Amino acid sequence: MSRVPGWLGRVGTGLTLMGERLDRRKAEVRAEAEDDLTADLPTPAAVPAPARERENVPPPPAYAPAVAARPDPVAAIPWGIRVAGEAAWRLLVLAGTLWVLMRVISAVQLVVLAFAAALLITALLQPTVAWLKRFGVPRGLATALTAIAGFVLMGLIGWFVVWQVLENLDDLSNRVTDGIDELKRWLLNSPFHVTEKQINDIANNLSDAVGTNTEEITSAGLQGVTVMVEFLTGALLAMFSTLFLLYDGKRIWRWTLKLVPAQAREGVAGAGPRAWHTLTAYVRGTVLVALIDAGFIGLGLYFLDVPLAVPLAVFIFLGAFIPLVGAVISGALAVVVALVTDGVFTALMVLAVVLAVQQIEGHILQPFILGRAVRVHPLAVVLSVAAGGLVAGIGGAVVAVPLVAVTNTVVGYLRSYSQEQALRQASAAADPPAPEDGPEAPAPEPPAQVTTPAPAPAPAPVATDTLAGQE
Repeated sequence: MSRVPGWLGRVGTGLTLMGERLDRRKAEVRAEAEDDLTADLPTPAAVPAPARERENVPPPPAYAPAVAARPDPVAAIPWGIRVAGEAAWRLLVLAGTLWVLMRVISAVQLVVLAFAAALLITALLQPTVAWLKRFGVPRGLATALTAIAGFVLMGLIGWFVVWQVLENLDDLSNRVTDGIDELKRWLLNSPFHVTEKQINDIANNLSDAVGTNTEEITSAGLQGVTVMVEFLTGALLAMFSTLFLLYDGKRIWRWTLKLVPAQAREGVAGAGPRAWHTLTAYVRGTVLVALIDAGFIGLGLYFLDVPLAVPLAVFIFLGAFIPLVGAVISGALAVVVALVTDGVFTALMVLAVVLAVQQIEGHILQPFILGRAVRVHPLAVVLSVAAGGLVAGIGGAVVAVPLVAVTNTVVGYLRSYSQEQALRQASAAADPPAPEDGPEAPAPEPPAQVTTPAPAPAPAPVATDTLAGQE
């Protein structure tokens, strides 16, 4: 009985070793089979690490909830919001650019206004230079004569206006006093029930306002001196700019075109002459309309015996360069002068003359003289004049309307030019040019002399020389 446990232990050990050898043999057979199957496949080193990691990731369990894939954020935004966003950031960039441009213009406002005035004067005087050149006058001499005559004429007009004001100043003050007394009597007898106490209160309030604002009036006078210095500086800049534009305008325009990108240069080169034509037509038409307005209203003031008729006519002429607003202000000034100097009846007559002339101007003169090429909608005129006045004062109001007219012409031409270019490209894509050496091209027929079996007689030497000379 003592030998049985030892024998059982040796049997168990033998069975364990046999099982281990059997497992080792199975592993070797399995490894040989895998080597045979993967002999033609890439090695594990050639497979990217993320792919091997994905192969080792276990699938989610069956009880896990199904999660839908999230869409692309761009696709999740509605189309209208995407379009609004794309337009919004472009508008912001454009607004920022315009803001920087306006800041730069405001920093050099005097130079910009002087150059704009030079452009307007050049548009007015350039036809005279061209007319002198047609008669054989050199360009430099024609420019000098035109500029000197123009500036001398403007200086004489300014001197005449100042002389008339100083000459009639004493008479004007006396007539203003008499007119105020007559206006006071008219108000007392009018149906408005105005009492003398109310009139005296108004006069006292005006005198008190003048007395209490003496410092502001003095500072305004000092600012007026500064404005006069700036005006003289701008006038000198405008004179020099006008001389160079009259003499060398074409070369300056060609140099400006070099700053434009090559792809847009052709369109800008075509829009430039049309913009200049619009500006020239606007300046000529405005000057002619202003002369007619000033002449007729000045004659009305002269026949109604209103003082300062000539200075008021010049002021009406200058006010015509600010459409709508200038006519209203100049006409109102003429009515006020007539009211305080000659009474209510004369003021009403002046008002009738001013309204009649302005109606003729708006409905007959401007459409006939300016034409449709430079016509601007009244709303655009009012908004442009208001914006120009807020940005640059009186100078901005004068420049605003011609700038809008020129911009309208340039934008219209560039739109037409782009449409024409698109049509040309579409027609070129639809009708491509035929190949030069195509298989369907007919072969040229040989000349009849080559196919004729009989030899042709040789031409005479004289005939051969004659044909060669004709060729």
